[in-house]
Amino acid sequence: MEIDPGIFKAYDIRGVYPSEINEDTVYSIGRALASFTKAKTIVIGKDVRKSSDSLEAKMIEGMTDGGVNVIKIGISTTPMLYFASWNLDVDAGVIITASHNPAEYNGMKFCFKGAVPIGEGSGMEEIKKLALEGNFKLVEDKGSVLEDEHLKQKYVGYITGFFNKEVATEKKKIVVDFANAMGILDKEVLENMGDSVEKVYLYDQYDASFPNHEANPLKTETLKVLQKKVLEEGADLGVSYDGDADRVGFIDEKGKVVPMDFVTALLAKEILKKHPGSKILMDLRGSNSVKEVIEEAGGIVNRSRVGHSLIKKQMREEGAIFAGELSGHYYFEENSKAELATLAVVTLINLLNETGMTMSKLTEDLKRYFHSGEINSKVTDVNVVLANLEEKYAKGKVDKLDGIRIDFEDWWFNVRASNTEPVVRLNLEAKTNELMEVKTAELLAIIRNLEE
Repeated sequence: MEIDPGIFKAYDIRGVYPSEINEDTVYSIGRALASFTKAKTIVIGKDVRKSSDSLEAKMIEGMTDGGVNVIKIGISTTPMLYFASWNLDVDAGVIITASHNPAEYNGMKFCFKGAVPIGEGSGMEEIKKLALEGNFKLVEDKGSVLEDEHLKQKYVGYITGFFNKEVATEKKKIVVDFANAMGILDKEVLENMGDSVEKVYLYDQYDASFPNHEANPLKTETLKVLQKKVLEEGADLGVSYDGDADRVGFIDEKGKVVPMDFVTALLAKEILKKHPGSKILMDLRGSNSVKEVIEEAGGIVNRSRVGHSLIKKQMREEGAIFAGELSGHYYFEENSKAELATLAVVTLINLLNETGMTMSKLTEDLKRYFHSGEINSKVTDVNVVLANLEEKYAKGKVDKLDGIRIDFEDWWFNVRASNTEPVVRLNLEAKTNELMEVKTAELLAIIRNLEE
């Protein structure tokens, strides 16, 4: 059996089922994970896609044939799998999921104990090589399989504990769009808030065909129904989960999308109240205003590359206690430096209660610049594009942390290759809207004309 090497991504494994990823593929990956990690015990969770049960079974077979004991936690969000990796006596974790990808996809994400990432530069290449080669040694003592029925309640209780009922003097109303996906598992956390928060739910039944919209809050078209419902209900906050609940987006009381990097700043300010002077990471696509606001709150800000496994690695190396990504990933010390989307929800509700301010008012101070948003362009040679941009804008301050970022006094841009698609992504910000539009058009002309 040949395995499609294209299913191995920088941060995870994903492919169309069953043509690109199937039971035979996953068995080999299970053997590879067992061989690479040399784990004694691995915890496994899964999402509700139609193929997840059979893929979980073959993943378990592969791991146990490799001599690894397996603990099953059943239906799980990705943050719950990370939680399990530091709450259970295990050496690694894996979840069967394709996150926000359409229904025909499936895949998996890995981590070591304590939610330490396995991705590009931290094991994914080795797992890929082992799986593709398929030369696994016979193991005489196969692993056992156990089920943990208590992990979910421990996880739900843990997040619920961060809700501050003492400041919830005025009832807040929230509208939550689960997109028929895994965020539904965390619904119990919201219910535990009791009468302090009025909840209105959208698409809160599991359906892996995602009949209402793609489970991806980064695509603003998926937020239309939520925006409308927030206005109809007179709600204080709208919440939108992605497919495996490791990302979350927000809508303010005016029905406007809250930029995900702005949420990074709001969460960081709350965290800095408890941990003054701490280090915060933000990915290099975020607004300069985010960095400024966090520093004004006493935080130390470093920029990071894009991608969850890369950010978690940098958090550990630099001792950061929180990180936020423009795609809606929020990484908390409280989940061993891994995503915990519902803690972001709880923290924002606490913030609304503590301040008595609206969401739009809380973000007002962050609207200092004008951002292009992320714009994709298909290219045939990323290196040619980046070299041309570096030459043309050589007078600016050049940073090659991820692709190329060049800063000028009144504007900056970043162009980087996608880790998941054959495109480059442009983010640009300027002090005026006019300058932002002019420079965005200028950059896109250069990027795209190179390919004509």
